[in-house]
Amino acid sequence: MTNTREVILDTLMEILEKQQYSHLVMQGVLNKYSYLEKQERSFIKRVCEGTVEQKIRIDYVIDQFSKTKTKKMKPLIRTLLRMGTYQILFMDGVPDAAVCNESVKLAGKRGFGTLKGFVNGVLRNISRNKDNISYPDRESDETSYFKVMYSMPEEIIALMKEQYSAAETEMMLESLLGKRPLTIRISGALSEEEKKELLEHFAEDGIVVAETELPYVFSLEKVDKISELYGYEEGKFFVQDIGSAMVVEMAGIKKDDYVIDVCAAPGGKATHAAEKLCGSGRVQARDLTEYKVSMIEENVERLRLANMDAMVWDATVTDESAIGKADVVIADLPCSGLGVIGRKSDIKYRITQQSLEEVEALQRDILSVVHNYVKPGGVLMYSTCTINRKENEGNKEWFLQNFPFEEEQERLMLPGRDGSDGFYMVRLRRKV
Repeated sequence: MTNTREVILDTLMEILEKQQYSHLVMQGVLNKYSYLEKQERSFIKRVCEGTVEQKIRIDYVIDQFSKTKTKKMKPLIRTLLRMGTYQILFMDGVPDAAVCNESVKLAGKRGFGTLKGFVNGVLRNISRNKDNISYPDRESDETSYFKVMYSMPEEIIALMKEQYSAAETEMMLESLLGKRPLTIRISGALSEEEKKELLEHFAEDGIVVAETELPYVFSLEKVDKISELYGYEEGKFFVQDIGSAMVVEMAGIKKDDYVIDVCAAPGGKATHAAEKLCGSGRVQARDLTEYKVSMIEENVERLRLANMDAMVWDATVTDESAIGKADVVIADLPCSGLGVIGRKSDIKYRITQQSLEEVEALQRDILSVVHNYVKPGGVLMYSTCTINRKENEGNKEWFLQNFPFEEEQERLMLPGRDGSDGFYMVRLRRKV
């Protein structure tokens, strides 16, 4: 019999102690334990994602009730206390006594019998006092208040405050902790009748469907296994955020266009572009590794797209054969990912000033190369999934100063304001 709390412990050790990417670890775990009941898988997902998301606040609370601070604890004990504290603070449906008892059992099972009393004492102390925890005072130290209450590193809060208003900063911090619905792009090959039938199937399966500002993008709630949804295998839809779909919408792709997507995996924008061509033209999707390209190819096959292919190519290296050939180049480039923290919360613990500067430089390197592929009068779509203005408007201004393009349309989508993750996009047209 599978012990779900033991699965959670092992998963969190991978993410928090071994610094593995949370979305990849979670995907692997949910696939491995797909035989469990939906309720058990949901419990694993909720505790794992919630503990990672709320780590700063959780550590702040633990440190109030433990003489040994979290930084000094043994990794397994620290992880046990974090997952236990998350359940006590944020999951009313789980009895605190059960959290304490199961945590103590796991400590003993994993060879820390001498620390069972410590684990029990800290968790029971938090449970008894959870309604009287002392948090930072907002009036005297707003940054510390934001850091703890929104579980966000100070460096990111400082960046937000520098680039956005106080109201926008708090709106984004609050939204990044909020629930993220699954969003899908319905295949452009479906008729209105087939689209209606697909949505009706979802509703019959207990899925809550909501419209977005794009008529072919819908948000879904109460989804269990995506790959088992009606229409998935037949390629009737693709999992894609509305901001990502908006990039292709803004590109203005028309019949017979030749489109190059230079950093395409897993293929959301590229397959969307291929659908926009309605069987005409050509989309070439590129990415850095065989693994990433294999992901694109799987989606091309599932979506049954005949006007698209994928290849391995380093976007920082000029492809002489592509110079001046593309009607549209999609450059959705590697970025800091600050706009998608709500879906990949471990991103916020990896950000440093150095990493921000490195990614800004990489974006410029790639733009310096891939703009060559755009034919005169053609379009370069630059986009990121960050809210960092230096990567967004800053790099756009740098690009326009150095290359023969003009800006046509720009949009910034903010978490909490636009019903999406954070996305930036700008359409740049090559001068004739």
